[in-house]
Amino acid sequence: MRNLLVLLLVCFLTPILSADEDTKAPEANTKASGRIEAAGTVLDEIQGAPDNRIPEEVLASAECVAVVPSLLNGGFVFGGRYGKGVASCRTPKGWSAPAFFTIGGGSFGMQIGGQATDLVMLIMNKNGMDNLLSSQFKLGADASAAAGPVGRHASADTDWKMRAEVLTYSRSRGLFAGLELSGAVIKQDKESTYEFYGRMVPFKTSLRGEIEAPKAAYPFLSTLAKWAQQAAK
Repeated sequence: MRNLLVLLLVCFLTPILSADEDTKAPEANTKASGRIEAAGTVLDEIQGAPDNRIPEEVLASAECVAVVPSLLNGGFVFGGRYGKGVASCRTPKGWSAPAFFTIGGGSFGMQIGGQATDLVMLIMNKNGMDNLLSSQFKLGADASAAAGPVGRHASADTDWKMRAEVLTYSRSRGLFAGLELSGAVIKQDKESTYEFYGRMVPFKTSLRGEIEAPKAAYPFLSTLAKWAQQAAK
């Protein structure tokens, strides 16, 4: 009789415990969350350099910002032709929930080659943003790309506003410079998206601000908001 009662109790509690597990949010300590933190660190370090960073005028004009962090001791190693990154776009309510993507193929310029390389891409206009929202596009074909200017301020004689939908930068071995990046294909990283949100979230849904950013996204979004606000002053 006692064994029968134990068996019934187990059968009764198992569905409840399983349901409770299903309702839990994704674990904070994941590779996707680690990439969020790394992206925030990369942006903070780059913009923290006095005279060797993304110019304030350029950052203030960007519709979206995408960062591919590369860590020597992590799982986000950015080789010559492949990397994983995170992006956010401006919305009426602030910077959007992050979208995860992969980038691969094409020519990554002479700056790429060190073991630790960080890539930053700024989407500068609506057409470039539309290409990003499509969740898959090719730089140089679907969206024009050019090496971005570097410094506290962009020179008045540069035509960065006119010549590219995407401005690209790289940081390798401490050197930060504009990067010629053509032929690279950007597409949604579905595995990381599911890992971070616990479900599949389309690029458009996150980058248009149609969902609220989880707390785990703050290390990147708060850093991005800080530097964008400072650039707009």
